[in-house]
Amino acid sequence: MSEKIVIGVDIGGTAIKVGICSIEGELLHTYEGPTGVEHGSDAVCQNIADYAKLIVEQSSFEWEQVEGVGVGIAGFIDMAQGIVKFSPNLHFRNVPLKTILEEKLGRKVLVNNDANVAALGEAWAGAGRGIADCVCYTLGTGVGGGVIINGRIVEGSRGMAGELGHMSIVPDLEAIQCGCGKMGCLETVSSATGIIRMAKDAVERGDRTSLSFEPNIMAKEVFDAAKAGDEVAIRIVNRAAFYLGKSLAAVAVVLNPQRFIIGGGVSKAGEFLFEQIREVFQKMTPEIAQEGVEIVPAILGNNAGIVGAAGLIIRS
Repeated sequence: MSEKIVIGVDIGGTAIKVGICSIEGELLHTYEGPTGVEHGSDAVCQNIADYAKLIVEQSSFEWEQVEGVGVGIAGFIDMAQGIVKFSPNLHFRNVPLKTILEEKLGRKVLVNNDANVAALGEAWAGAGRGIADCVCYTLGTGVGGGVIINGRIVEGSRGMAGELGHMSIVPDLEAIQCGCGKMGCLETVSSATGIIRMAKDAVERGDRTSLSFEPNIMAKEVFDAAKAGDEVAIRIVNRAAFYLGKSLAAVAVVLNPQRFIIGGGVSKAGEFLFEQIREVFQKMTPEIAQEGVEIVPAILGNNAGIVGAAGLIIRS
C-alpha cells in the first residue's frame, strides 16, 4: 500500500498555509497562498480546496494517498459539525466548512480552533513529542492556549477549553478590562499587547526609563531594556512573568500536565523570561503538583498550526 499522508491547513486573515505531513508528524511540503477574504466565504473555501490539491500536485505524492485534511481557523467553532460559527478575521458566520470541503475534496475533513491546533502541533511533533499530557501557551498579541490530555485536544462542552489568556488572574486593585469584556485576564499583562501597554503607562507617568514611544515600541524592546538593566523594564517583565507563572500554578493543580510549552513572539525573550516563570511556578505550586513538570519553549514556530491541523486527522 502507498504511504499515507495528511494535509494541514492554517487559515489566516491574509494567507492560507498548507502542508503535507507524514502520519508521524514530519512536515514534508508547504505552500502558501492569499486567503481572499475580500471575495467572500465561498471564495475562501474554494481557495482552501485549490491549495490542498495544488500542494499534492507539486509533491511526489498522489491524491489517493491523502488520509484526510485538518483545518485550523481563528474564531468560534462547532467542532463536532465543523461549522465556523463566527470568525472575525475572515468575516465567516455559520459557514459549514467541514461539509463544504469534504464535498470539494472527497476526503475526511476536521476543523478546530487555531490555538488548539497549534497546541496539538507542538504536542504531536514539537516540544511535546512523546508526552501524553501537556498544556500550551501562545504569547502573542493576546494569550492563546490549548490543553492536550492523553494525546488529544480537550475542547470542553462548548469548545472553550484552553482559553488560558482569559483566566482571571490579576487581583482587582491591579486589574484592567480585557478585550473579552472581563477584568484581570492573564492576557492584559502577559501578552505583547499587555507588555507594551505597561511600558506606555510608565512613559506617560514620567518614570525614569530608557523606553520611548518614538515612533512605536515593541515588546522585544522592553525585554532588551530589561536585560540591559532598565529598572522600569525589569519591573514590567517581572510582572508579566509573575502572572504567567501564577497561571501555570493554577493549571497544574487542575490538570497536572507533564509539560508546559510556551510559544509565540513573547517567548523569544528566552531564558531571561523562562527562568522567572519557573521560579514563580515553583513558589506557587504545591510540591507534589510540580514534581516532574517541565516548562519549555515551543519549537515549531509558525509551522505549529499546519502540523497541528494535519494532526487532527491522526489524533481524532
